[in-house]
Formats: sequence, structure tokens, C-alpha cells
Amino acid sequence: MAIISEDDFRHTSNSTYRTASSSLRADQEALLEKLLDRPPPSLQRPEDRFNGTYIIFFSLGIGGLLPWNFFVTAQEYWIFKLSNCSSPAAGEEPKDSDILNYFESYLAVASTVPSVLCLALNFLLVNRVPIRVRVLASLTVMLAIFIVMTVLVKVDTSSWTHSFFTITITCMAILSGTSTIFNSSVFGMTGSFPMRNSQALISDEQTLVPRSHVSPQVTARGAMGGTLSAVASLVDLAVASDVTDSTLAFFLTADIFLALCIGLYLLLPRLDYARYYMKPVWPTVFSGEEQLPQDSPSPTSVAPGSSDPQTPPLGPILKKTTGLGFCIIYLFFITSLIFPAICTNIESLSKGSGSPWSTKFFVPLTTFLLYNFADLCGRQVTAWIQVPGPRSKALPGLALLRTCFVPLFVFCNYQPRGHLHTVLFQSDVYPVLFTSLLGLSNGYLSTLALIYGPKIVPRELAEATGVVMTFYMGLGLVLGSACSALLVHLI
Repeated sequence: MAIISEDDFRHTSNSTYRTASSSLRADQEALLEKLLDRPPPSLQRPEDRFNGTYIIFFSLGIGGLLPWNFFVTAQEYWIFKLSNCSSPAAGEEPKDSDILNYFESYLAVASTVPSVLCLALNFLLVNRVPIRVRVLASLTVMLAIFIVMTVLVKVDTSSWTHSFFTITITCMAILSGTSTIFNSSVFGMTGSFPMRNSQALISDEQTLVPRSHVSPQVTARGAMGGTLSAVASLVDLAVASDVTDSTLAFFLTADIFLALCIGLYLLLPRLDYARYYMKPVWPTVFSGEEQLPQDSPSPTSVAPGSSDPQTPPLGPILKKTTGLGFCIIYLFFITSLIFPAICTNIESLSKGSGSPWSTKFFVPLTTFLLYNFADLCGRQVTAWIQVPGPRSKALPGLALLRTCFVPLFVFCNYQPRGHLHTVLFQSDVYPVLFTSLLGLSNGYLSTLALIYGPKIVPRELAEATGVVMTFYMGLGLVLGSACSALLVHLI
């Protein structure tokens, strides 16, 4: 570790810490104690040549979530398919209108339930099934699902709409579950790597995708993937003439990315830098009070309170991550409270002019694309600056400060308004500014909290802790989404 200035900065091989107070210095020292950043003298840590490991984790983040983003943003395609692919006679309602009208609700159930179940399942499988098996199996299943959906794009399903609906919902449920296993497993694996690699992966996770009707778990996926899908949706909105052609392009892109992810994951252990951090860890006794150096071998033993040596000790993990868990839950609670329920109903004040900007492109640009891009920028900043630290009181303070966003968005030009008729912010500039700040703060603070979690526990618990951190995120999203319905009725 090279120290350039004791008063201002501390540099490790992976990150820069600004020393602003004694509390912050203690936080930094807690992280710097980890032997990830101070390998034993007998082991020379390899360099990440050409940033290969960083690029692979970044790509895995995109590849694991970009397919899902494309799946849920193909709204016009699902409307086309579930309307029997044909136009009804004048004055007639399309057949199977119940399926079409409640498709979003079915979609939410099919994505939420498997996500929660598979998150719990993955925690139990951490020490039972090798991570290589979990990652490759989930990627293979996701690829198979998308190949099936790609083939069905150009198939006329008008005579078997119910069967197509059943296939779609089943594929959605399987995709949601396997995507959860893949992402939580890879995120847990990065707990054994320096923060820089965790940041690369998180740059493509836990942000919002451009559809307001999908479930909380759906709306928490893919910073880079969300940005790309938002751009793709805008292009499709502007130039597409055939919904099946654009959807076919979406799904083929997902197929290619998933195949690329399989190849990149198989390449990862061949890199010296990645192999150094993926070496086996000796299990240790963990009391919840002390932690041993990550690279110190010790006799195999079982954590107190754990009757099953193959199940990670949940109690010590929760005790260590309580503060960070609160930050994650509240950060995503505020974000999902505002987005998408409030953001997507803010209209341009010049909507009456009939211009494409104020009618067709205002929400896609100022809400979806802008939020995803700002969120991505916030996550990228954590590659160079990690302030405040994991035990700093400033982190929960900043999370609570984001509560101010709620009245700011409510008093923009939200429509329709049933109770609060006052619009304080009489310009389209305000929602643009507020959305940018919402995305930046969510990206930066949530990434810090997520990458800190696996770093404050022994290395053998890093993967299980990553799964727990994912649970915190999901809990915040569910609570925020549930309260957003109440907030909309109050407006």
C-alpha cells in the first residue's frame, strides 16, 4: 500500500480513500486490514493484465441482465401476440382480453415469487453446489429460454394464444429464478476479489428498467443493461415499422450476449489475476465478534449456532451487515417509491403543443434513459472514490437525506392529480434535474453499501453475504413499490 498523503488520501492497489475524519480513517483501516489488498509476502499478486478480469465481470453484469431487460421491455410485442396477432372486427373486443388486460399482473407474480424462492435456495446451496456449476447451469438455462422465445417471435400463435401465454409466463418464471441465482452467485464470488471488481459487476445491476408495469425485482436490474435497453426502446419507438422484426433483433442480441457470458466465465479461471483470488479458502470458526485474515489457513470447523456445516451461518452475517442492510433497504425503498409510479406520470408542461418532445419522447428520455445513465455514472464513480466508509454514520445519514426526493417529485407536473392540485415546479427542467440526482445518488450510495458487505466478513462468508445483500435490496424494492401505490392515491 502506497501512502501519498497521510492527511488527504490513502491509496491501495484498487481504490482511493479520502481521509476526512478519524471515523472515516477507522472505516478505511477496517477495509485495508483485508489481505485482499495486502497479500502475504510469499505470494506475489498478479496484475490484472489489460483489465481482463474487470472487463469479464463488467460483461457478466451486462449479459446476465440485458436479456431480461429486453424481455420485459418488449411491451408492444406482447400486446401484439396476446391479441391473437390479428385485428378484431369493428366494435368487437379482442379475444382473450382478460389475458391481455392482466398480463402485467401475471408477469409480476411470475417474476417476484421465483426470485425470492431462488434467492433463499441459492443461500442454502452456497456450500453445497460449486459456484461454477450454479453459474454455468443458470446461464445455460437462460440461453435455452431465450432461444425458445426467439423461435416463437416469427411463429403465428393466433390459434393457440392461451398456450403461448402459458409458455411465456413459464419462461418468465424460470428466467427470473435462474437470473437471480446467476447474479447473486457472481456477486458473492466478487466478494473474494478487490472492490474494483465488485464495482464492475454492480455497474450492471440493481437499477431500473424502462417499464412501469413490471415487478420490483424486474425494475432493479441492469445499470448498463438498463441504459442499453432504454436506448433500444427509443430507437424502436422512432424507426420501427414491424414489432416482430424489432423484437427478433432484441432477442437475438440477448442470445449472443448469453453465449458470450458462458465463454467469458469459462475464460475467467485461466487468468492469473482471477485464479489468485478464486483459490480455495479454509473454513474458520466465526463467532461474529472477530474475523481472521482472509488468506490465513486454519483447521476446518463449523460456525457456532450452525447445525449444518454446509449452511452458512446467517446470524453472524446479519449482525455484521445490519447497518449496511438498513442503508440498502432505505435507498431502494425511496427509489422504488418514486420510480416508476411517480416519475412516469410527470408530464411536460408544453404537452398541449403537440410536439414529439412533449408527447412521444418526454417520458422515455427524461425518465428512463436519463435515470439509467445517471445511475450508471454514480456506480462508476465508486471505482475511484469510496466515501463514506462502511461504518461511517454519514452513509445512513445520506440514505435518509434522499427522503427529500419524495416531495420534490410530487410537486412536479404529476398527472392526474386528485387531492394535491398545486404544482410548484413550473418548468420541465426540474424533473430532469431531480431525476439526474435520484439516479446519481442511488447508483453511488447503493453500490458503496453493496460492495462493502462482503468485505467486512471473513472471506469464506463473502459469497453468502453477497446473497444476503441482494435480499436487502429486494426487500427495499418490495416495500417501496407497495408504498408507491398509496402515495399515488394520496396525490
